[in-house]
Amino acid sequence: MTSSPRALRNVAIIAHVDHGKTTLVDQLFRQSGTFRENERIDERAMDSNELEKERGITILAKCTSVEWNGTRINIVDTPGHADFGAEVERILSMVDGVILLVDSAEGPMPQTKFVTGKALALGLKPIVVVNKIDRPDARPAEVLDECFELFLALEANDEQLDFPTLYASGRSGYAGRDDSVRDGDLTPLFETIVEHVPTPDADPDGEFTMLATLLDRDNFMGRVLTGRIASGRLEMNMPIKAIDATGKVVESGRATKILSFEGLDRVPVESAEAGDIVAIAGLTDATVANTICSPEVSEAIPAQPIDPPTLAMTFSVNDSPMAGREGDKVQSRVIRDRLEREAEGNVAIRISESAEKDAFEVAGRGELQLGVLIETMRREGFELSISRPRVLFRDGPDGREEPYEQVVVDVDDEFSGTVVEKMALRKAEMTDMSPSGGGKTRITFSAPSRGLIGYHGEFLSDTRGTGIMNRLFEKYGPYKGRIEGRQNGVLISMEQGEAIAYSLNTLEDRGILFVGPGEKLYQGMVIGENAKPQDLEVNPTKTKQLTNIRSSGKDDAIRLTPPRVMTLEQAIAYIADDELVEVTPKAIRIRKRFLDPHERKKEARKTEAA
Repeated sequence: MTSSPRALRNVAIIAHVDHGKTTLVDQLFRQSGTFRENERIDERAMDSNELEKERGITILAKCTSVEWNGTRINIVDTPGHADFGAEVERILSMVDGVILLVDSAEGPMPQTKFVTGKALALGLKPIVVVNKIDRPDARPAEVLDECFELFLALEANDEQLDFPTLYASGRSGYAGRDDSVRDGDLTPLFETIVEHVPTPDADPDGEFTMLATLLDRDNFMGRVLTGRIASGRLEMNMPIKAIDATGKVVESGRATKILSFEGLDRVPVESAEAGDIVAIAGLTDATVANTICSPEVSEAIPAQPIDPPTLAMTFSVNDSPMAGREGDKVQSRVIRDRLEREAEGNVAIRISESAEKDAFEVAGRGELQLGVLIETMRREGFELSISRPRVLFRDGPDGREEPYEQVVVDVDDEFSGTVVEKMALRKAEMTDMSPSGGGKTRITFSAPSRGLIGYHGEFLSDTRGTGIMNRLFEKYGPYKGRIEGRQNGVLISMEQGEAIAYSLNTLEDRGILFVGPGEKLYQGMVIGENAKPQDLEVNPTKTKQLTNIRSSGKDDAIRLTPPRVMTLEQAIAYIADDELVEVTPKAIRIRKRFLDPHERKKEARKTEAA
């Protein structure tokens, strides 16, 4: 049985990459007795997804729970990237307080501002934890001032500005109310959560209602919906129903499983009460933003609408000459099943049949979100052909409309001119520009999503890796007209075989190569970028003609410039409309959609005529 609401606290944790969130949460688990002293756990247990660990981002919101001195503390992890940010407001509606964790040297970072702003706008009171207090370059007083300035900039009210501050070392497992603390345990943090975070505002005596906030799929239980019980009590096998925002019944069923959170695990319980965060199995059609409730309830809990997908890509069967050599999941039926499974657990993704043979249109909220899906499938053994991302237009009262995003960039002052110029070329309008302290400028734009495809890599180059960009769906607005795409053509292999150093050496003058000696190539594969605007067909497999005068020994001395190796996201952002990215477990290749040069010319003529 879960604790009563009086002995319950629900809190979200907000932190920038590498500021020590997962290490601190691991210590909370240990010191509350959730993990045994001798129990071996993964470092950074909260980031359990392999891609999260590699990229250092939180992709999936997660719930965990600890018990401390008779109080149950539910801790909700929040995704910080805007592609996964549509869930943030719904996630924050489950909690009654937030912990902002900041590095004692780096201070609050732009990525945390997005979630912190949402939390403050919802009226949640923050607890500031200055972590890594034992760093030799720690500057706790300045970091505290920066947090205060951040809250002022985000229009925090007087109550929110009167926040408690703790100083901690997550790695060493101690916290204190003074920045001189260098030993002890996390008791001050537990105490502050219990004192400062209010008990859930829930009605224990009403009919059962719960807003579904997270959705995932379990192989044994099927669809699992997570949320906070707003009123009443839920018991095993109790009749329940799901209703949409208008009160219309989505489906009726029974609560076949009620799962509470203990550490990183979901454990079955017989019942749950108002205020607790639980997961429910037993429904097959209910989704995020539906209200799960007793049969008697007719009014839905107000919910944040699910942001519409703004971007789509075509996922098709790999039909290159190398198909089936590097992956074991290549058939369209297997790809369809995997995509449908993804859509069932991820409300931000929509799957539909494409007009093309053996192809599916996958719509989502951004390049990163779809890139994460492709990378996950690649690691599972899938082979795919991926098209260039395209935005989803709609018909408005005044004609065609396209999605716009609010783009907030934090850049060093010296780079602000370049960023403004580049964004203007992409049809973005600057709506605000202000100094953000420390020689940095914050610039806000309203930009068509179409213009932002592929811009992030260029933005990082232009700001020498120091710029921070946050994007958020803003609205559908008038079509902005043509936006210039890639300026250069590509070098296309006209032969199948292995790349030869001698040939590549002669091609280096033509542009930038994407392949090195010995790589397997095929006709129609893109092997480099042409220095000129046109595409150029070349033969990278040609060997030197040997005679008794010229020996092959000289070729051993060929020194080639290292090829440009693209990541999955870079390749997807780079390709033109007549190109595809071939994705396999072992390789990422760029190719022409039509491999045969005669077919390419025929299609190009059709496109021009259209």
